Amino acid sequence: MGDPKFLRRTYDTPKHPWEAGRMAEERKLLVKYGLKNKRELWKAQSILRRFRGQARELQARLRAGEAQAERETALLLARLTRLGVLAPGAPTIDDVLALTTDDVLKRRFEWVVFAHGLAPTPFAARQWIVHGHFSIGDHRMTRPGYLVPSAEEGAIAYTPTSPISSDDHAVRVALRERLEARPTEAAPAPPEEGA
Repeated sequence: MGDPKFLRRTYDTPKHPWEAGRMAEERKLLVKYGLKNKRELWKAQSILRRFRGQARELQARLRAGEAQAERETALLLARLTRLGVLAPGAPTIDDVLALTTDDVLKRRFEWVVFAHGLAPTPFAARQWIVHGHFSIGDHRMTRPGYLVPSAEEGAIAYTPTSPISSDDHAVRVALRERLEARPTEAAPAPPEEGA
């Protein structure tokens, strides 16, 4: 059982600490998703590893024809669909095995806040979450690593007691201007007549 003061790690570290290719990929993911350190990335990879390991085990048990494996497969697919990692519809075990670390990282609270346009960058989203500026429904959320279920995604908003909740706040005005300018930047430039 163990002493409750000494909790075990919830993630696995890489087997070899100094691989240039892996470290470069990890750095790209850290910057893209606004993660604080590699530990958060390793936690997401461990979560994915557990899902995929469970899917591989169930796949072998399904080949053997176990009835319990079919029920457990349905539960796993339903859980991943509720979490938003798998698209709704008719997901299969092969869909679970095809998941990547990006799929798990996109469900983190900080990335969902950024993707909804409530923060200018993932780093800003993380800081605002830790400072208590966002809530899910009536509950203030201060954990940027929270995996947001699909059902709660629509309930994300600024906390009513936060100064950023005001539409006239300078940060919100700058964010609106930035979002309005984004589609014009993505539009292709007209072709030049001499070319």
